[in-house]
Order: sequence, then C-alpha cells, then structure tokens
Amino acid sequence: MSNNINNFMSRAIELSIESVRSNGGPFGCIIVKNNKIIAEGYNKVTETNDPTAHAEIVTIRKACNELKNFHLKGTEIYTSCEPCPMCLSAIYWSHIDKIYYGNNRKDAAKIGFDDNFIYDELSIDLTKRKIVLQQIKQQEAIKAFHEWESKIDKIKY
Repeated sequence: MSNNINNFMSRAIELSIESVRSNGGPFGCIIVKNNKIIAEGYNKVTETNDPTAHAEIVTIRKACNELKNFHLKGTEIYTSCEPCPMCLSAIYWSHIDKIYYGNNRKDAAKIGFDDNFIYDELSIDLTKRKIVLQQIKQQEAIKAFHEWESKIDKIKY
C-alpha cells in the first residue's frame, strides 16, 4: 500500500480522535482528488444536534462545496470506520470512486454504534418495519414526477 494511502487514512483517524476529544463521535473522514485532500471532517451529530452530521456526510458536503459540483467522480474517501447505511448511500449518490476504511461495523457495534438493525430493516417488507410507512396522496404527488419526466432542461443526477 502506498505511503499516500497510509497518510490519508492516518489523517482520517486523527480527525476521529479530535472528534472524541471535542465530545463528538469517534469518526473522521477525508476526501481526496488527484492525490490531494479536498475536504475533511469529523462527526458533528452532538455539536450540531443533527443526526445526519456523520463524518462522511459532513465531508461530502464540504467536498461538493469545494468542487462546486454534486458529483464527486474521480475522488476517494478515507473514513475511520466502515460507513453506516446512510453514509454509504450518500457515497453512492455522490459517485465517489473508492472507499478506504479503518474500523468495521462490528468494531463500531462493540462501542454502541450498531447499524445492523438498519440493514435488517431494509431487507424486510415495508409493512413489517419498525417505523410505519403509509403512502398518501400519490395521485397528487405523482404530478411532480410527470413534470420532471417531460422537462427538457433538467439536470440529471
């Protein structure tokens, strides 16, 4: 493994430790493009009272802002822990090319960050999930989809 890869992961780990020391969750992350760090972040859930402010989400937002683009093709993400389902989805949506991670989801579960229930929920029928999903006003809601579908100048993502 190249020195740069190791150095980048070391920086993500440093950020995770900084986060712990500032009363955040133990997660840090960087995004690299062309062998250069373009964004870095750490868990800000408790700092911002935002349950979506995981290290990867914070860093993706910064990288998109830096590149002035919602596509992060050509980038790599280095994160101190295997991404949770939310962060993994954001990584896919942002088109990041590769994920490097330190700790895995079992390590995270051992210290109270267990995401297995979410993985389990995603694999069961909608009617059997812990949070009730109820579809309403679909005939009205579909109008936006029809308009999008026929829009000539839409920006696809």
